[in-house]
This record gives sequence, C-alpha cells and structure tokens, in this order.
Amino acid sequence: MDKKNLLIAAVSVLVIAMIGITFLLVREKKANRELVEEFNLDKEDMENEYTRFVQQYDELKMVVTNDSLAQQLEQEQLKTQRLLEELRTVKSTNATEIRRLKKELATLRAVMRTYLAQIDSLNKLTTQQQQVITEVTRKYNRASQQINTLSEEKESLNKKVTLAAQLDATNIRIEPRNKRGKETNKVKSIVKLAISFSISKNITAENGERTLYLRITKPDNSVLTKSEANTFPYENRTLTYSIKKYIDYNGEEQKVEVFWNVEEFLYAGNYRVDIFEGGNLIGSQSFTLK
Repeated sequence: MDKKNLLIAAVSVLVIAMIGITFLLVREKKANRELVEEFNLDKEDMENEYTRFVQQYDELKMVVTNDSLAQQLEQEQLKTQRLLEELRTVKSTNATEIRRLKKELATLRAVMRTYLAQIDSLNKLTTQQQQVITEVTRKYNRASQQINTLSEEKESLNKKVTLAAQLDATNIRIEPRNKRGKETNKVKSIVKLAISFSISKNITAENGERTLYLRITKPDNSVLTKSEANTFPYENRTLTYSIKKYIDYNGEEQKVEVFWNVEEFLYAGNYRVDIFEGGNLIGSQSFTLK
C-alpha cells in the first residue's frame, strides 16, 4: 500500500473516532441534562413535602394540650424548618446533599407518624374522659331535677298547708247607721258603720290571739283612717288600715263585730271593706251609699 492510501486510511479512522467521541459526548450531555432535571424535580417535591410538615406541626400544636408534647412538636418543627432552608440553598447537581436530605425527609415521615399516633391516643383518652364527664353531668342534672321536683312538691304542700290553716271571713255585713242607731243608706245621715262577720271554723289553724285589720275604701280608692300611722305589712308593702281588732281564736266559728265612727265627709258611691289577718286577705265585701 502506498503512502497516499495509508494517509487516507488514517484520516478515515480519525474521522470515525471523532464522530464516535462526539456521539458519546452528546449522549452523556443529554444524560446529564436529564439527570439534572430529575434532581430538580426531586428537589421541588422534597421542598413541598418539607413545607407540608412545617404546616402540619403548626396545626398539631393548636390541638395539643399536653405541654411536654407541644414542646417536642415545636422542636421538630424548628428542625424541619432548618432542613427546608438547607434544601432551598443546595444545588440540584449536588447529589450527595440531595441524598442526605432525602434520608432526613424519610426520618421526618417516621417521626410525624409517631406524633400522630400519640395525639390520636391522647384524643381517645380525652374522648373517654369527656364521656365520663358527660355521664356524671347527666346524673348530676337528673339528681338536681329530682331535688327541684321534691322542693317544688314540698313548697306546694307547704302552700296547701298554709292555705288550709288560713282564716276565712264569711257572712260579711256592713250596716250604715244614723244617730238613732237605725240602719240607713243615706250618706248624709250616716254617723257609724257597723261591720260584722264570722271567722270560719278551722281545725288546722293555730289557736291563740289573732290581729284583724279592716280597710274601708271609698269610691276614689282612698282609705278611711284615723291616722296615717295606722299601717300593717302585706305582700312586701305597707297598707293603711281603718280598724284594728284583736280576737282570741280557738278553731271554732267566731262572730266578730266592729264599728267605724264617721268623722269625715262621705259621699255617695260604692265602698268596700277588706279584712286581713296574718298577711292574708281573708274576706271582702262591697256596699253602696246613696
């Protein structure tokens, strides 16, 4: 083979070698580019997961009431935040750091599962405690309702006993009389009002001295009285009385008669007599003067 042919063969081999090397370089560059893109995707996914862990720790701290566990969550959140910052600053081509942070992320997943299990256990305990509290509260409310019912029944019974023991004024009669002692309904002739009534028999009432108060009310609702100081208590207020009468009650029916001497001006209209004893209104009767 002459020198020319040898040169052509050498050049051909060199060209083929260069083409081969160029192909390998292009393929390697492509492979490296794909690897970088893969690292970039991994890094992005890792950043998203680290960020979710930071947010989850925030949410968990809001529902945890155990101080020790809350402190642990705080520490883990700070660690996660630190690793997230490291990941954001590392280059995608730094395979060593990417792998290390991937391992850290796997550890974080395991730690998160542990904390979730602890919180779930605490929540179950809290639920059980709440059920106990609810049951105790229900029993307490039921007992309180029973006590209130008994109290109401007792109060009702006491009221019935009080009413049963209350005196009752019946057969109330008002006789306007003139100066001759004769009954009249002419207002100008009246000098005295004779008021009679009966205190009914009541074996449940307490025997002994009783005080009766009589109020004679004029048509304008003012009360006939000899003194504004003549008052007695009735239903948390003070009323003026016209006549005060003491009786010795023995449980049997008793006749009572009192008199009002007319010293003031009377005019025609409807009048009323109310009788009180022991803070109770025990009888009323109206009458008309002409």
